[in-house]
Amino acid sequence: MTGGLDGPAPDERPRPAGRRTAQGIRVDPEVEAEHEPRRTVISTLVEHEPGVLSDVSGLFSRRQFNIESLTVGPTDDEDRARITLVVEEPDPGIEQIKKQLRKLVPVVSVRELEPDAMRRELALVKVNAMRPDQVAAVAEMYGGKTVDASPETATIEITGSDQKIAAAIEAFSQFGIREISRTGTTALARGMTDTARETPPEESAQQTNPQQPHADDD
Repeated sequence: MTGGLDGPAPDERPRPAGRRTAQGIRVDPEVEAEHEPRRTVISTLVEHEPGVLSDVSGLFSRRQFNIESLTVGPTDDEDRARITLVVEEPDPGIEQIKKQLRKLVPVVSVRELEPDAMRRELALVKVNAMRPDQVAAVAEMYGGKTVDASPETATIEITGSDQKIAAAIEAFSQFGIREISRTGTTALARGMTDTARETPPEESAQQTNPQQPHADDD
């Protein structure tokens, strides 16, 4: 009779996937997996008060997340402002961004928008106007509007998606671009879907009660 515990032999026992560090700690394979970054829009409803933008941008700086663009402006409620962020991160990073934003005191609501959300950007493009007829033709092609003109330059206002703005800038480059100013993306969800909403009372209770899981943290 031999001693020992009942069970399979050592070489028959299941072994967890993943490697161990030099200290013997096993590393979750999912943590080490390579995740492709994706570009997405996050709409954040915040208290309309001084310092909010600094809090949000400081969060991204501390966590080393990259902001592709950031716009902020008032809403129909004078006590609320909307911050629209465009980020490009792997999925774990995007989830971390949303969770960290929700922890900020002035933040009312955070939502990642669907790919079909209405996204718009405004750009001002100042070009050389030696060929004014051709400049006007390109502006008309992209639905642009001339907001300033002189014998030497023309400034065109263009509104549309990021892709449309990029294509227009490329087309205007044939004349020689002097300056460009872009607002960054602002966005709203389509139809009856709320872009960002006030947190319902039951969700507020979950946020303050650590015993209950928060639906958005799944």
